Amino acid sequence: MRIGPLQLENNLLLAPMAGVTDRPFRQLCRDLGAAMAVSEMISSNSALRASRKTLRRLDFEGESGPVSVQIMGADPATMADAARVNVENGAHIIDINMGCPAKKVCKVAAGSALLMDPPLVGRILEAVVKAVEVPVTLKIRTGWDPQHRNGVEIARIAEASGVQALAVHGRTRACGYAGNAEYETIRQIKQVAGIPVIANGDIDSPEKARLVLEQTGADALMIGRAAQGRPWIFREILHFLRTGEKHSAPQPGRIRAILLGHLENLYEFYGEFQGVRVARKHIAWYSRTQPGGALFRQRINNTDSAEKQKALIDEFFDQLAINKERAA
Repeated sequence: MRIGPLQLENNLLLAPMAGVTDRPFRQLCRDLGAAMAVSEMISSNSALRASRKTLRRLDFEGESGPVSVQIMGADPATMADAARVNVENGAHIIDINMGCPAKKVCKVAAGSALLMDPPLVGRILEAVVKAVEVPVTLKIRTGWDPQHRNGVEIARIAEASGVQALAVHGRTRACGYAGNAEYETIRQIKQVAGIPVIANGDIDSPEKARLVLEQTGADALMIGRAAQGRPWIFREILHFLRTGEKHSAPQPGRIRAILLGHLENLYEFYGEFQGVRVARKHIAWYSRTQPGGALFRQRINNTDSAEKQKALIDEFFDQLAINKERAA
């Protein structure tokens, strides 16, 4: 899988997710098999660049490349300026968000709302591509509602504008995250596109990954929600695609080690006070398929220190191991 001059190790990418794909999570998914991890969405609004939240999102220290930064906005000039700033800050790839269905994004005519205005899409893409020397990629949905799936049209505009790769989520803006992703539109886009096409949406298992590749002909896969609390999904999919065999599921002890390592990086990145609070959602995701997880999550949400979080995690996973031995 290549994006412009950049050669990726494989064809599995972590999708950008607001409030999730911070530096600790990106690094973890890279360690567990993702070839690239796209940053959280960063607004092109220059007035927001000095905010603490944005500065954290612009922190790529120690992150292995290529670093892909996603920007969001609706004005060609400000998007171009945002692209330049992020490249100066270390981005190897600029990704443009035209896929987010969130109301707060769409109400300012950004994200997937841009799909309703193909000429503006073209102006934004051309401005960003001309502004930077690094590859520019684009993430879209299949259209703005099921009656207006214009992904093929947008793909042609993107390629003509100089975009180097296109990620497509198999839902429209109107669909949000409801229902099942459809891959026929992605297949149609792949048939007309001369640039790499990355399929996204509902890829939650190795078998589904292979099916989506077969149905769409896509060059790569982008995985989002399925990696929450399961960052090893990249390794599982890679193993299955290469061998046709299922990778053994991580045992509770291995999950505990991954989780605790993740938490240490969160505490360091955010500081203990904020890190503990950010960690809660990740702990919930890691434990959602484990027996007794609901009570455990309730207890975790009432803790306010890193030491208490880690102690409860040790207690929970110790009990899981005891229960497994008894059942054997």
